[in-house]
Amino acid sequence: MERILSSPDLQASDRRRAFLRYVVEETLAGRADRLKGFTVALAVFGRDETFDSQTDPVVRLEARRLRRDLDSYYVDAGSDDPVRISIPKGSYVPHFEWHDPALAAKAPSAEREARTKLPGSGEAPGISEEIAATGRMRPRVLLITAIVFAILAAAMAGWLLMKRMSGVEPTASADTVNQPAVVVLPFEALGVSETNHYLATGISQELIGDLMLFPGFRIYTFPASQEKDIRAAGPTELGRDLGVAYVVSGSVRAEAEEVRVATQLIDAASGQVLWARAYERPLEPDALIQVQRDLSAEIATELGQPYGVVNSEMNVRLTTPQVSDMHSYVCVLRAYTFRRNFSSADFAPVLQCLEEAVRRDPDYSDAWAMLGWVLVDSGRIGIRGEDKRQEEYDRALQAVTRAVTLAPNSPLALKALAAVNHYIGRYDESERLARIAADLNPYDPEALAQLGWRLAVRGKFEEGIPILKRAIERSANPPGWYFVLIAIDLYLRGDFEPMLSVAERSAPDGRGVSQALIAIAAGELGNQDLARQALAKMAEYESISSDPASYFRRHGATDEITDALETGLEKARRIAAGA
Repeated sequence: MERILSSPDLQASDRRRAFLRYVVEETLAGRADRLKGFTVALAVFGRDETFDSQTDPVVRLEARRLRRDLDSYYVDAGSDDPVRISIPKGSYVPHFEWHDPALAAKAPSAEREARTKLPGSGEAPGISEEIAATGRMRPRVLLITAIVFAILAAAMAGWLLMKRMSGVEPTASADTVNQPAVVVLPFEALGVSETNHYLATGISQELIGDLMLFPGFRIYTFPASQEKDIRAAGPTELGRDLGVAYVVSGSVRAEAEEVRVATQLIDAASGQVLWARAYERPLEPDALIQVQRDLSAEIATELGQPYGVVNSEMNVRLTTPQVSDMHSYVCVLRAYTFRRNFSSADFAPVLQCLEEAVRRDPDYSDAWAMLGWVLVDSGRIGIRGEDKRQEEYDRALQAVTRAVTLAPNSPLALKALAAVNHYIGRYDESERLARIAADLNPYDPEALAQLGWRLAVRGKFEEGIPILKRAIERSANPPGWYFVLIAIDLYLRGDFEPMLSVAERSAPDGRGVSQALIAIAAGELGNQDLARQALAKMAEYESISSDPASYFRRHGATDEITDALETGLEKARRIAAGA
């Protein structure tokens, strides 16, 4: 254990390292039977007696990541370690296995039994003497094993697709909702080397798993064994025969020092290429698994995020016959559009659409989540008046609670619940939920932005601002509100020129608060005309212009932030008036 934890090649975070130390030491102390999710959550992750694994999956998520960390470590730096530690799926009890049979044979029988057996388990599986004796074959064996598992995963996914073609829908959290389907074709290996084929298979399967983290569409794939037939069919034939809306395809070419991945999204109805992108990465033979993961994550982020390629393209086609029967899903898309610009004119029809969606599809978690989110937006902005705010917060809490009950591990539902908790003043709970949502889908820029925003508005700029910047970097088209707290942080630091630039980036859909920040920056820079223009535009938004301090506090801003922004607005008014 100490060998692993002291290795710079172990990619685990500090808390996953603590996780590994805890479960190993508890097992060696004879307390393996106590290693449950609840005890790990209390000992390692700082949870209290109210911990509920159904609403807080942190232990399961971190265990899954720790297993990947250990796999990567043993492929490279730990390939010659005499004893290997693993954490079998479905358990938090570590498994200890001799890697060198010669050492195992020399160990005293009592020690050997203790190290190869766990309480309640059978003997540890043996290792091929030929592989263990040389040590050099192990990475290759793991590589082949990874490919085999990827092919098996593809075969299973293809089997599900074949069932669908026979009229049987795969199980889904919202299987009553007709969402657009996306088929991911096996990526093509351009070249005959083993590396090309390994990466092509691996990226295809990683991409499928990453895309499945995003709500809003169904993902299908084919087994690699059918690759030739699939490519001969073409995207339009696939769209006609399978009923999919989009086809994702790609190719991989690994050369001496570089790997290049090209991918595209195709409209299955017309064959039109809607989006295409090429990615290039240094080819590091000892880090192929990490390259594979990074590339698939980047592709999934661009395609699947709330304001990404697929959802943006679907928004353009909302009235076409292809989506005319996707009423509930279309309502969720319309809610995303509303949440980008918070237009008062769009609120009533979006609200009505979502209310009809949850009546029509009462088990559709996404619709309940967006219903709650839209209601809390109305309350915080004051769309239906100050007297309706508490009523809308109450309704929002009921809706998002229903969403989480239907789908406890849905990032969308947890993001919405975090938002409601923030606006009813439960800031710690809001932050906790936002962290879970970001952990569940680390490729979703909006989950990062929500977390960064909630941290920064409560004065935790050092942690929140880097998260917001990471969300912006990963976003295909970041909404204006992603920039607001970054501009406020720059103002508090006295960096007024960059503050103005960031505030202007938030303006297209950042509403009155963006104009307030532009006015504050202009006032600090002595720009009279800009300060006057921004204040005039801010006046169009009564919710902030009538009482800025109440507006900032209503959004959870600390007293320090509120007082500083009030002071900045006063100075902007004096500059605008020529004083």
